[in-house]
Amino acid sequence: MDKRWMSMSRSSDEYKASLEDFLDFAFTNGSIGEMILCPCVRCGNGVFVTREQAKSHLIWKEFIKGYTQWLAHGELSLNLHHTSSHGSSNEVPPLNPIDDMQGLLQDAVGVLNQNLDVGERLETEQPNIEAEKFCNLINVSKQPLYPDCPQFSKLSFLVRLLHIKRLSKMPDSIFNTLLDLLGQALPEGVNLPNSYYEAKKIMKELGLGYEKYDACPNDCTLYWGKDESKIKCDTCKHLRWEGTKDDPTGEKRKVSHKVLWHFPLKPRLQRLFMSSKTASFMKWHVEGRTKDGRMRHPTDTLVWQSFDYQNPEFAKDPRNVRLGLASDGFNPFKSMNVNHSTWLVVLMPYNLPPWMCMKQPYFMLSLLIPGPYAPGNNIDVYLQPLIAELKELWDVGMTTYNASSKENF
Repeated sequence: MDKRWMSMSRSSDEYKASLEDFLDFAFTNGSIGEMILCPCVRCGNGVFVTREQAKSHLIWKEFIKGYTQWLAHGELSLNLHHTSSHGSSNEVPPLNPIDDMQGLLQDAVGVLNQNLDVGERLETEQPNIEAEKFCNLINVSKQPLYPDCPQFSKLSFLVRLLHIKRLSKMPDSIFNTLLDLLGQALPEGVNLPNSYYEAKKIMKELGLGYEKYDACPNDCTLYWGKDESKIKCDTCKHLRWEGTKDDPTGEKRKVSHKVLWHFPLKPRLQRLFMSSKTASFMKWHVEGRTKDGRMRHPTDTLVWQSFDYQNPEFAKDPRNVRLGLASDGFNPFKSMNVNHSTWLVVLMPYNLPPWMCMKQPYFMLSLLIPGPYAPGNNIDVYLQPLIAELKELWDVGMTTYNASSKENF
C-alpha cells in the first residue's frame, strides 16, 4: 500500500481521501469495538478513539513520524496471512506455536487485539498506559529473531535465553558475552538486545520487574522514602556503603552492605483481573462458596465477617482484594553448616477459592530480605514499601481491566 500521502499537506484533497481509506482499513482490521488506537503525534498509538475523533486528530495533527507500517491497525496480520497463502517472502513467518507469546502478553497486560486468537473482541476503552504498553510488547513479539527466522520471535527467544540464565545462575557479564557471541554467529540482521540491562527493560514491561533499596546491615534503616539520600544510619551510625582506603564513605563505588528486593504488588494484582484464567475466580469468595456455616475458607470466619461489618463500603464490591501475608526464613545455600537466613514476605489472594489461593502459582513474593541473620522484630523496617503500596490501594485504589466482565473498574 502506497504511504506517500502521509507526508502530504493535511489540507489537500488527496490527503483527506487517503485518510478515509486508512480509516476504513484500520476499522476493518485493527479496531476494538468501535474504536482504534489513534496514530497522531499527540496520542502516539496510546489512546482509543472513535472514527470521527481519529479523523479530526489526523487532520489537525500529523501521523507519528515513521509510522509507515500500521502494526497497531492490523497491517502485519494481513501481511502474514498473505504470505502464508502465497508462499513467499519478506514478512515475518508464522512462529513456533509452542511459544505462545501472544497468550503471555494477553495475561501480562490484559488488553486484547485482533491478532490474538480470542473468540471475541472488547467493547470498552482500555487504560491509555496499558494500551501503549500492549502495543510496544506486541511489536516486540512480532519482530523475528532475524529475517525469515522460522521458529523464534525476538521475545520468545529472549524469554528462553533468560530462563537458561536463571537456571544456570549465569553472571550478568557472561550473559552479555553470550549475547555478543550470538550477535556474531546468527545471520545478519539478528534482533537481540545488546546487554542484560536492555533485556531486563523488556521483561519489566511484562510486570516482572523489581526495585532494590539499600539497607543498614544492622536492620535499623531502609534507605527509602525520606531516608533515601542518607549515607549513614541515624541509629547505629553504620555507613550505608562499603568503604575502601581511597573511598572511606563508599560514595564513589556505592557498594551497599545490604539490599532489600521489592517486587511491586499493584501490577500483579491487576494481572489477576486481566488474565482470563483468574479473573472469573476473583469474586468466588462471595458468589462461588457454599454458605452452610462450615469453615472451608477464611471468608467463613468471624474475623472476616467482623471486618466486613466495620468496612461496609469495601465489602460491598466483591472484586476488592483480600490478602494474607506470611513470612519465613530459609537457607539459600542448601547447607545446614552455613548459618544464614534469608527472609521472604509472601502474599496470598484470599479472593480465590481454597484450591487456588494457597497454591504456589498464586503466591506473590513481595519482599526478599537478605541475611545472614533474621531481621526479628526489625522486619517492620523492611515492610515499609509494601505497607505504602497497601495504604495507597486502600485510600486511592487503581483502575484495572476485568477480563471476565470486559470492563474497567
